[in-house]
Amino acid sequence: MRDVIQKIVATEDEAKLTVEAARTEADRIVSDAQKKGQEIIERARQEAFDEAQGIIEAAVEKAEREKESLLVDAVAKVESQIQLEPASIKSAIEEVIRCVCE
Repeated sequence: MRDVIQKIVATEDEAKLTVEAARTEADRIVSDAQKKGQEIIERARQEAFDEAQGIIEAAVEKAEREKESLLVDAVAKVESQIQLEPASIKSAIEEVIRCVCE
């Protein structure tokens, strides 16, 4: 009878160790899964950031090109509307110099 009780106690102890080992393994698996999940999220976040940066840079470059084009068009329009004769240019320069020097 005593042998049977000792075997039962030994079996229970062994079962407790097995359960504890399984819990430890489960905790490790969950921890690894969480870590991999965080890595995936961070990688996706970085990819989205990089893509957004590219879009922003392209938009800025496009806006700069459009601004330059508008300025060129505006200068051409102003130049075509204002036709100064050499005497008028000389007079305008003299007036500017007079205003600046006074």
